[in-house]
Amino acid sequence: MSSQTLDQILSEDRQTKQGIINVDEPIVKLVVVEWGQQWFACHGERIKGILAKQPVFFIPGAPPTIEGVINVRGDIESVLLPHTLLGLPATSSTADSLILIAQGDKVRSGIRVDRVIDVCDVLQSNILPPPSTVSLLLRPLILGVLQLHGRPVSLLDINRLLSDYANMGA
Repeated sequence: MSSQTLDQILSEDRQTKQGIINVDEPIVKLVVVEWGQQWFACHGERIKGILAKQPVFFIPGAPPTIEGVINVRGDIESVLLPHTLLGLPATSSTADSLILIAQGDKVRSGIRVDRVIDVCDVLQSNILPPPSTVSLLLRPLILGVLQLHGRPVSLLDINRLLSDYANMGA
């Protein structure tokens, strides 16, 4: 049995650990919502709040893509109905629907969703590039796709969605 000094043991330990690589994978926080029968996700840092049972005030002459405005802690925010931009059939707001307060680079607005499915952390590698079968209408708005609870989820570019609304003159 050979006797080793503490320095020799620590040196061998350091050499062994040099070959170990930290493979922690980046995690993305997502807010998963439903419009119609389809699930979409938004990056969590873009969602500033989720409001339930918020009174929405109608704006005469507003386009049909704007439900109205709400008062959020003293700030007036528009409430968008994104069905048109997403190519989905319009649904009427129900008692179960919610409003996401979303922040883009230049635009902040409420977005009406049918329901919130989940707020979760997802491994970055689980988000795949959008398939070529994504409709031309959705292609610029979809950052990627993933599976959650056995269902396909499209990751939306909320900044682009809000910018497109602003550019429509809405």
